Amino acid sequence: MDRLTRFSWFVLAYNLAVILWGAVVRATGSGAGCGNHWPLCSGVVVPRAAAIETLIEFSHRATSGIALIAVVALAVAVFRSRPKGHPARLGAVLSVVFIFTEAAVGAGLVLFRLVADNQSMARALFMATHLVNTFLLLAALALTAHWAGGGRRIRLGGQGAAGLTLAAAFLAMILVGTSGAIAALGDTLFPATSLTEALKQDLSPTGHLLIRLRLLHPAIAILAAVVLLLAAWLAPQRRPSGDASRYGRWLIALVLAQMLAGFANVALLAPVWLQVIHLLIADLVWITLVLLGASSLPATPEATR
Repeated sequence: MDRLTRFSWFVLAYNLAVILWGAVVRATGSGAGCGNHWPLCSGVVVPRAAAIETLIEFSHRATSGIALIAVVALAVAVFRSRPKGHPARLGAVLSVVFIFTEAAVGAGLVLFRLVADNQSMARALFMATHLVNTFLLLAALALTAHWAGGGRRIRLGGQGAAGLTLAAAFLAMILVGTSGAIAALGDTLFPATSLTEALKQDLSPTGHLLIRLRLLHPAIAILAAVVLLLAAWLAPQRRPSGDASRYGRWLIALVLAQMLAGFANVALLAPVWLQVIHLLIADLVWITLVLLGASSLPATPEATR
């Protein structure tokens, strides 16, 4: 593994850490810690004598800024060390695009005051959009690392049942991810003190729409798990390489772990630490699915000419 490939994986891991800290910002209600100022925090560059919410939000902004610089630096390194037409260049360009749209969505949440106790559907839509963009960013970074390390470009057409199953798995992950983002927002805005109270909230016909939407997530998650497990089994058979088989096994393990985390999240009333673990596993499932697809559906040497 050369220096560029190691740096690519590091940038992916760092961005994942920043994403998880963003979940802490949302779960602790710290999104308004810097007021409605962006990129400044409460009108200053570095806040002093700040409350804990301000420190949490400011630290997220600072680490996000470092993430943006790291992604741009990765793109520069890829273009300097990989020749024209190399697939890693495409991954690097997409990574830069999605890190900037990630920043734009985050800024929109603050500037439109869709943080803290805001219970609007606009906030829910922003959260869903944020989740989809995060997935796309992680996918672009994972593919950049995969291609920088010698992986072949992907051919989507003519891949048979494995290709269709993988496409369904990606769609299922988008659906379960967006429903999970909305469910997590409902847990943050409408906390319950017991499982019985939470069920009453979910089933109440007069409850807030965010609470009622929370009911959809477990059902979508179960269906998505079935599709993901099927993809983990079929995709390696399309191209029985060591990488594809390994990613298939990892995907099965991660999906099962995510189901357990999801049940625990419901039973324990979604504590912050478990929400972070739940999101971590979801992101790892997504990254593994991307790498499984890249390893199972490579273009033939003739197709890459």
